[in-house]
Amino acid sequence: MRILLALAALTLAACSTVPGSAPVRSSTDWRQVATSADRTRLRDWRAAFAKALSQAKAAGHGGEVASEGKLLEPDAAIGQVPIPNGRYKCRVIKVGAKSPGLLDYVSYPAFTCRVSQEKELQGFNKLTGSQRPSGIIFPGDSLRQVFLGTLVLGDERLAMQYGRDPDRDLAGWVERIDGNRWRMILPYPHFESTLDVIELVPEQ
Repeated sequence: MRILLALAALTLAACSTVPGSAPVRSSTDWRQVATSADRTRLRDWRAAFAKALSQAKAAGHGGEVASEGKLLEPDAAIGQVPIPNGRYKCRVIKVGAKSPGLLDYVSYPAFTCRVSQEKELQGFNKLTGSQRPSGIIFPGDSLRQVFLGTLVLGDERLAMQYGRDPDRDLAGWVERIDGNRWRMILPYPHFESTLDVIELVPEQ
């Protein structure tokens, strides 16, 4: 019952048309909010990372993977959490095809994202683009934080409530990988790829 209440309380906000990211939640512990499927995805992030890199390299994208340096190195996290609030240039890289016929490596140009304070937690919203993660960043451990959210598609104005549709749910790790550079790792997203990596660089 506590988990159901927590899921009901995690109503995720709109994209750029609505200022806030989420209302008050009943728990600040991500383990009390995450679905069973998302706890599994978070646990298996390294397997997803290794599989995705293997797929990309096998498809001839080894040079592109290498050129990204720490961004696509599984153990690049260097700590210093939480990620600072503010606006970021966020670049999405999709690594590994989820099914035959899809691309094994796609790097998109940078869009705008925002990290904002949400009571004791932080909200994350990708503000532009056709696929926009929207959700909450929770405390994790000394190296990383946990992101739980949903995917806003196309011209949708509001994000779906987390836990309502498993195909829209997102779960990932937020890590600092350089002096002023972070990434969000999203293992086994339900659309297109084996792994999504979002590079986060503060806007100047």
